Amino acid sequence: MADSHQASYYLCIMAKVEEFILKNRLTVLIEELDNTPMVTVNILYKVGSKNEHETKTGFAHLFEHFMFEGSKNIPHFDSALQIAGGDNNAFTSVDLTNYYETLPACNIETALWLESDRMLDLDFNQESLNTQISVVCEEFKQNYLNKPYGDVWHLLMDMCYKTHPYKWPTIGKNLSHIQAITLQETKDFFYKYYRPNNAILSIVGGVKATTILPLIEKWFEEIPSGPEVLPIEQVESPQQEARFSEVERDVPNSILYKAYHVCDRTHPDYYPTDVISELLGTGDSSRLAINLMDKLDICTEVDCYLSGTDDHNLLIIEAKPNDGVSLAQLDEAIKAVLKSFCEKPVLEKELEKVINKACNYLAFTNESHYTKAFNLAYFKSIDSMHLYDNEQAFYHTVTSDVVQKVALDIFKANNSSTLFYKSSQHE
Repeated sequence: MADSHQASYYLCIMAKVEEFILKNRLTVLIEELDNTPMVTVNILYKVGSKNEHETKTGFAHLFEHFMFEGSKNIPHFDSALQIAGGDNNAFTSVDLTNYYETLPACNIETALWLESDRMLDLDFNQESLNTQISVVCEEFKQNYLNKPYGDVWHLLMDMCYKTHPYKWPTIGKNLSHIQAITLQETKDFFYKYYRPNNAILSIVGGVKATTILPLIEKWFEEIPSGPEVLPIEQVESPQQEARFSEVERDVPNSILYKAYHVCDRTHPDYYPTDVISELLGTGDSSRLAINLMDKLDICTEVDCYLSGTDDHNLLIIEAKPNDGVSLAQLDEAIKAVLKSFCEKPVLEKELEKVINKACNYLAFTNESHYTKAFNLAYFKSIDSMHLYDNEQAFYHTVTSDVVQKVALDIFKANNSSTLFYKSSQHE
């Protein structure tokens, strides 16, 4: 690097990734790929719905929309990017908000210019805010109020979490919260969370760090830092009793949901827990499918998966009963499968199949520039860069004994939350 840049960043080499910290504390991660003319520019802001207050939810998701309403110097974000041959997207989760552009590497400065300008300052005006409030409210109505099963996650999360802000979904707890957002609250949210010191810029593709670092400094380094964002203080206490809720809705079929609290994303047990979810409920050869669909013929669909949050993850089972089968019958059958799973060690052949499938999926998805760029930023955001490009090795450390030990810890009655989502059409 040229001497003129030495004061503005520090550098550390981790495999193929170079890391820089600018003077305003923006974290920059660059991975050079020699076999592509394309590049992905990804910006992760460490703010999600968990950063909201329970009486004012929906801000993080609304803000994702508002970020496309125009910035201080660029009124039309998408138009400029399309001229440069790029495309873009964004998403909000309970833990983070992420934006990315993929475009020809020779046009990377366009993406840097666009992202830096909306990090610098947005074009805050009431008309734009009203437009996006209307869009998000319509999304809330279509996907959560008027759509069959739309309120499942509101119900299930509220039952599973008693103190942690995961208890409401990313869209928000109530429609009224979104409708009441003011322009000043929007500005306050931006200047607290959308600052360089709360962001990670990751770049993956056909570029050289020595070439693009001066461009990054040019477009980002003068953006002021914001206040320090403190970690979420609410800690969800271990569940002490089995929880149950039952609702009746005008939906085509009844569905059963069971959720179990499991470990955080960075815990060593995360990979065996993910393996357990695959063994139990992914594919026709999974334990739940074989027992409930093939042997007992009491359900038409069954699945098992992790919620994928940074903290206080959930392992969720959902199953749709056959006609004439009650949710209570299905629940007892699921508990019997889980009991058997805990008592009998997983066969090595079965375990190897699931681990190979997980590793093949990782290898396939990591061919994408965007996936690599997002993963870089994500693992940095949870202080776990050692997992980047190394997750396959962690899956291969999972043994049958570990699976059984973790399963016994998870599948306890007092760790379960069960939702009977009943169809009034079949009563």
